[in-house]
Amino acid sequence: MTGHDSAVDIYRQALPVILVSLVAGLFAGTLLGSETMREGISRVPGLLLLLPAFLATRGGVYGSLGARLSSGLHQGLLDPHFEWSGRLRNAIIASFLNGMIVSLFIAVLTWVVMLALGREAALLELVIILFVAALLSAVAMLGVLLPVIFKGYRRGLDPDNVIGPVVTTVGDVFGVFFLLVGIAVTEALL
Repeated sequence: MTGHDSAVDIYRQALPVILVSLVAGLFAGTLLGSETMREGISRVPGLLLLLPAFLATRGGVYGSLGARLSSGLHQGLLDPHFEWSGRLRNAIIASFLNGMIVSLFIAVLTWVVMLALGREAALLELVIILFVAALLSAVAMLGVLLPVIFKGYRRGLDPDNVIGPVVTTVGDVFGVFFLLVGIAVTEALL
């Protein structure tokens, strides 16, 4: 991996990922505009309020993980062949916990805002939906992010050039889908 990529190198590495992100983003928008999601939004007070914060959290938490792993690879602190080291394990656990805790905080904050606005919302329902969505999206994010970083790096791609679009796209697509799963799980439980 060279120390200074040219603008053309960066463009060549990032463009395919950005194009895939564009298509996947349209798919996430299709899910968001689906009849199932519209019904979920109408049935679950507060869902539309928490949606942007939940999706932004996926990008923030796992974008930070991607940046940390990319830096570790560039500095030689991580083996590019994905060895389960303490540094890698700690970064993954911290990101997972951050994603889960922030998601539960979003559920509680949404409930508080709904009450402050004089609207009813069920705290337990919001917590279960976001717990399920955060857990499943964490598994999906890690399942995509880790191979992209490590395999890409071994093939000469700079993870810094591809992680941003990958994280935001995977977070949006899986985030919206797993919110729908969370709604279904909540309806089955409550």
